Amino acid sequence: MRAAVLRGHRSAPEVEQWQPPDVGPGEALVELRAAPITPLDLLCASGTSYFGPPELPYVPGVQGVGLVLNSTSVPSGTMAWFSTRAGMAPGDGSLRECCSVAEADLVPLGFDVKPELVAALGLSAVAAWMALTWRGELHPGEQVIVLGAGGTVGQVAVRAARLCGARRVIAGCRSDGAAERARRCGADAVVRLDTDDVAELARRFAEASDGPADLVIDPLFGAPAAGALRTLRHYGRLVQLGSAACETAPIDSSTIRSRCLRLLGYTNNELTGSQRADALNAVLSHASAGQLSVDFESASLDGISQAWERQARGEAPVRIVVTY
Repeated sequence: MRAAVLRGHRSAPEVEQWQPPDVGPGEALVELRAAPITPLDLLCASGTSYFGPPELPYVPGVQGVGLVLNSTSVPSGTMAWFSTRAGMAPGDGSLRECCSVAEADLVPLGFDVKPELVAALGLSAVAAWMALTWRGELHPGEQVIVLGAGGTVGQVAVRAARLCGARRVIAGCRSDGAAERARRCGADAVVRLDTDDVAELARRFAEASDGPADLVIDPLFGAPAAGALRTLRHYGRLVQLGSAACETAPIDSSTIRSRCLRLLGYTNNELTGSQRADALNAVLSHASAGQLSVDFESASLDGISQAWERQARGEAPVRIVVTY
């Protein structure tokens, strides 16, 4: 069986012949169709995550989509999405031709969506959907700011905000390509995040908004979050779900206190299995109807080393999905 095997932290995996997966009690056997290279994969493989350096060698891949070959809970021949703990706990992940998966981590797919798109959406789409609906409590008619709107989470958040009835969606983007992706997703206006001047960013967000914003979806933190926060109305909400820009943000106390703002943390790790499955199915129902998608690149398993390095260096503008 071929697999992408990582033999050194901070290095790219290479394709090798690898042992077939052991399928233990409570596990299913899945034949892979697609698996994304995610930021979590790169972080775990670097050996610098708070989970600690993973034991080498191992096969990375924390998500995948494939055909169930053997399972006690899902009929054989069912297409399913799944997650793994590769890089966070001992064991191999999804970047191989066949994978053993905990039954509890299988989500059977009931919608006609290509496996590559399901893989590209995955937990990023779950995070965007739940940050908006569960933590952000978006109501129809509200105005939403989405930071990092050209990324996978951001693209889904812009589209999902529209689907959930937002009256206006403002996208925060760093590059021309990201701005174009945000516009295609339905953003009413795009604010460029090409400065760390918080006052200037706040001015840009205010100019792009139709009055104070109600909700900010923030996978960036840093100056963009601080600028967007100043645009919120009284009792407005900011949902924080990532630090792609910076681990800290220059947020001033007076802005939070004077408007009684709510800063809400979000992580997929807080979801129950049923919450995660319901969120993914909600996203895929819209995807099957042609209402929701994200840009992604496809790469073969044989090209994993180059694809991994491009994703790690930020040279790929969108998520790379490995196909089988």
